[in-house]
Amino acid sequence: MRPRDVRVWDPFLRLVHWSFPILIPALWWTAENEKWALHKRLGLVLLGLLAFRLLWGFLGPDTARFGQFVKGPRAVLAYLRGDRQAGPAIGHSPLGGWSTLVLLGAMLVQVSLGLFAGDPFDGTTGPLNPLVGVRSADAITEIHESFFWVIVALAALHLAAITFYTVKGEDLLSPMLSGDRPPLAGVAGIGPTPWARGLGAAAIAAALALWVAAGAPPLT
Repeated sequence: MRPRDVRVWDPFLRLVHWSFPILIPALWWTAENEKWALHKRLGLVLLGLLAFRLLWGFLGPDTARFGQFVKGPRAVLAYLRGDRQAGPAIGHSPLGGWSTLVLLGAMLVQVSLGLFAGDPFDGTTGPLNPLVGVRSADAITEIHESFFWVIVALAALHLAAITFYTVKGEDLLSPMLSGDRPPLAGVAGIGPTPWARGLGAAAIAAALALWVAAGAPPLT
């Protein structure tokens, strides 16, 4: 009998992961076509997803946690030299871990800029635009428009890495779709999904996005 596959990625992480390649093009399209109301809503959805992913990096299963896949320079260099023991048996490699962290950070920067961007005289502003002056908002808007191409470059690099490993015979895509990968000797997988923690983190992330959408009013 063939050994059972091992669970690598939990449903929460996979849902968030696959939301990004849908939201980023949608945000670009809404901006290019001046669908500002929808653009703002999608931006707030992205903010909520990023907030959840940050929380899940501390509350989620092993492979979702930053402490499992964010390694120091020595581990990254060892991995680049071909030492596959330098990284975890399942989940992100040391190099892939940093790639994930950089992508998340870049998206967080972009969505944060969008919260303050816009021109109030045109009626198109982020929910936190009133907290900054007009000149500051203009500068933030320009950075927000330009920084998008940093996201595109990082996404292209991410896709190139997936293609590279696929050519080498290492399938990274299927496990992110199904959550499972072929069995590994001595590796039991991540175990059951902590649904209570996941739903709690989702509630906190949604509350944060709604609070920001309201202009971040004082909580007193």
